[in-house]
Parts: sequence; structure tokens; C-alpha cells
Amino acid sequence: MRIRPLVLLATLLTAGAALDACTNLLVTKGATKDGSTMITYAADSHTLYGELYFKPGGKHSPGEVRVIREWDSGFTFDTGKVLGSIPEAPVTYTRVGNMNEHQVTIAETTFGGRKELQVPSGIIDYGSLIYIGLERAKTAREAIQVMTTLAEQYGYASEGESFSIADPNEVWILEMIGKGKGQTGALWVAYHLPDGTISAHANQSRIRQFPLNDPSTAIYSKDLIPFAREKGYFKGADKDFSFADTYAPLTFGALRACEARVWSLFRRAAPSQNLSIDYVKAVKGAKPMPLFIKPDQKLSVHDVMQLMRDHFEGTEFDMTKDVGAGPYKLPYRWRPMTWKVDGQEYLHERAISTQQTGFSFVSQARGWMPGPVGGVLWFGVDDTYTTVYQPISCAITAPPKAFAIGTGNFDSFSWDSAFWTFNFVSNYTYTRWSDMIVDVQKVQQELEGRYLADQAEVDRKALELYKQDPAQAQAYLTQRAAANSEELMGRWKKLGESLIWKYLDGNVRNGKGEVTHPKAPEDWLRCIVKDHGDTIKMRKVEGLAPDEE
Repeated sequence: MRIRPLVLLATLLTAGAALDACTNLLVTKGATKDGSTMITYAADSHTLYGELYFKPGGKHSPGEVRVIREWDSGFTFDTGKVLGSIPEAPVTYTRVGNMNEHQVTIAETTFGGRKELQVPSGIIDYGSLIYIGLERAKTAREAIQVMTTLAEQYGYASEGESFSIADPNEVWILEMIGKGKGQTGALWVAYHLPDGTISAHANQSRIRQFPLNDPSTAIYSKDLIPFAREKGYFKGADKDFSFADTYAPLTFGALRACEARVWSLFRRAAPSQNLSIDYVKAVKGAKPMPLFIKPDQKLSVHDVMQLMRDHFEGTEFDMTKDVGAGPYKLPYRWRPMTWKVDGQEYLHERAISTQQTGFSFVSQARGWMPGPVGGVLWFGVDDTYTTVYQPISCAITAPPKAFAIGTGNFDSFSWDSAFWTFNFVSNYTYTRWSDMIVDVQKVQQELEGRYLADQAEVDRKALELYKQDPAQAQAYLTQRAAANSEELMGRWKKLGESLIWKYLDGNVRNGKGEVTHPKAPEDWLRCIVKDHGDTIKMRKVEGLAPDEE
């Protein structure tokens, strides 16, 4: 996802990587406890309204066209600006969010890349590639073919992009960049992750060297290396060619604001590997992180949800440890991300969990079930740390109202909207984080725990109905998602009301409902004393002059 408001990190992110954009985790089936494949996506933007995109599939007449509408202009999402049109496919598949009825999932993060290549000519933007790919592909490989063919034929219309693409059997990373002003087509490479591994990307290109003659592992555009030679980007032997180093050279900002998120995912999934922090700190001579790793233990859906909840806790980047966290250890920093004091520039950390998330998900593709039953999108809106991931089947025929397009928008608050209801709770929680997050997580864990525990029975009933009539299974799964969503909305609104009641005016009600006034944390009080102690120090009254008549 591409964001450029306020020209943040302008000097640090000279390669164009988006500082407040998205994070993806990719998990192959050999790395999961149940043998599913998983993709995560945190769609982060200060201007993105979180909702569940839904489009039913269908059959289309000869001559019918697919209008290409811009998803992201760089400043505003879902602009609706018409970029062009292409022939419609004879058959399109239903897509629920970023997963289709065949359990294909596509997500992304924007890395930008070389500035001179960020103004390509074409009509297919990266959002359109994702959603057209979902409408036309039954497998990950087929999605790659659809997306790259469209970009080459009609021209790519976005900056450099990393795509996560999965089906029930395979997980791929596809990286793509345009050729610059006046040149259509696209430069791209796709890498098939080895089974049993996980990977991640967060707004910095990650594919370096890859096998040139092994299409089971890597496929790429014919002019990928020749174009780099022509432009003077690369002069070595073909076998040494690195997509990331050639088309998205690293900057300090790309390391600290982007690759650091990947490092944090890897260090938590595989602590035994003791991956050094030096690389993301830009220490000279530090080795780049691998494209993929093997986790210490196979991951469950819940494990993956928790990996997406991260503020660098327990590391030197821990956002709760410095004075910027305030008295209640808030792991967020408001924008801008960089600032200057006495001529020196500084930055705030950019963690995976961030306040500006529009929506996020954990996809689960299970090849041992029919596509409409096996595919589950664990979907949430707002901050990954405070959201609730609700299971939504890729077989639904209509999205739950609270998440549906049209229920709300970015311009006005609505209690009918999941996005606004969750933002109401999280934004109030930010005011007294260390206390309120305990209340939020209690309800979060109760709901997610029940959804996870109920999933086996939901699967059993859906499969039973599917054998009788697939339409019955779809109706059941649609109703189930709607009922869960309705309950979730009620519980979350009630949570917001209870937080205001419990923490009104800086007070804290105890278990009996009595108003108490807990002392602020000692370390924060010491900061106040250090900064302002001479003025606020309590003193004994001595030697005041008497009033004169």
C-alpha cells in the first residue's frame, strides 16, 4: 500500500518505500500446525476506511469489458478514477476481501523502488492487479500469470510492489516495478517459498538472487536483467543479479521503518536463530536477512494473529520504554515520524501494530476441503493489536453489514460501521494504554478464543451441507458470519461504554465500582521531577512577610 502524505521520512526513504504502509507474513503449509497456507495483510493508511471488499463472480458475454478503476492514487483510496478498460474474462470468481472462492489469496506492500521508475505508463494499478487476479485465477501460479500478463500487455501503473500470493498448496512472492515514464510493460520476479518456511515483506523489496533456470522455484520477465544492464543498474554476471539491490537499493529508512518489521516477525517465530538486529540498524558489514526462514515450531492461526500484534516488545526498539510512551506506556507515536532538534534528525519506530490500519486479515487456505468451505478469512478492522479477527468464509454470498461497502465511510462516524466502532475503542484506549489494554484484551481473547474453538464444528456442519447442496453450505456460512458480526459489534460498543465509565476523568473504578486515584508510575513521576521539579516541589512555609495594613 502506498502513502505519501506530509513527505514523511523524505530524506530517509529516498528509494520511495512507504513509511506507514503495509505488512505481510507468508506461511507455507509445511510451517502450519494444520497443513493450511496462510497470508497476513495489515492495510495501513491514514486515509483508508476499513471494509470487506466483496464482488460476486459470474459469466460474461463476448465483448463485455472490465473497467479499471484506481484503488490508490497515492493520497486517497478507492478514488474510482477510471484508468481504462480491458476485455472481461468469460468467467469470473467471487472474491471476499482478498480471497476468492478457490482459496486464492493476494496481498501486498509497496516498496517504491528507483524514483525514475515510479512513473510508469499503463492502466493497470497494483490494486487492480490484485482484484482482477482474484477474479480470474484458481491457483497461485495462475494468479501470477494473470497479473504479469496484464501488466505487460496493458502497462503497469504503480510504483514498485511486493505481492503475497497463495493457494492451498503453494505460497509465492511476486515483486514488480515499472519501466519509467513513457515505457509500458513491467519488470518482475516471482519466488516460490520452500515448504516448511515462512517469509515476510514490509515495504522493501526482498527478493535478491534467485535461480535463473528453475521455473519451479522462480520465474521472471524476459527483460528483467537486460533492462537493468541497459540502464546501468547492474554490471555483474547474471547469476549474481539481485532484484532488490538493483531496483530498490536500501536506505536507512527502508531498513529501520520497513525491514525492521520483518526482523521482528522472524525473531519471534524463530528465536533459536538469534537473528542479529545489526542489519536493520544499518551497522556496516551486517548481513541481510534471509528471504525466508523455518519457524522454531509450526504455527496455528492464533500464533499468526499474535505475530501481527507487535510493538518490538523486548527489544531495544521497544516503543513502551522511552519517555515518548508517556505514563501509561503507549507503544504508538503520532506523525510525523521524523523531526529535528538542534539540526539533528530523529525518528520514531514504525511497528507492525500501528494506529492507522484500515483493515487486516489472516487468510487460511485448506486444501483437504472444497474451496468454498476450506477458505477462511480471519478479518478485522483498525489496529491489529486491538482488533478482533472474525472468521469469514470465502463462500459467503453477502458480507456482514458492519464490514460491507456502503455501511460507512471515512468522512463521518457511524455506530453501524465496524471501522468506526473499533476506532472509538482503540483511540480511547490510547489515552491510558497500560490499564485499558487489559480490559480490551479480555474481551478480544474471549471472542477470538470462541471463534477458534467453534471453527471445527462450523466446518463439520458446512461440509455436511455442502455434500447435500453447496448452496445450503453457502447460506449457512453467510448467516454465521452475519450473526458473529452482529454480536461482535454489540460487544465492542459495550466495551467502549464500559471504558468511559471505568476511566472517567482520569479516575479508575475498582472491582466494586468505586472511584479510585492510582498513583502514576514511578518512572514517569521521576521524569516530571527531572524536568520541572524545582517549580513544583512542596516546601515548608517559613519567613513570609506579614500583610501590611
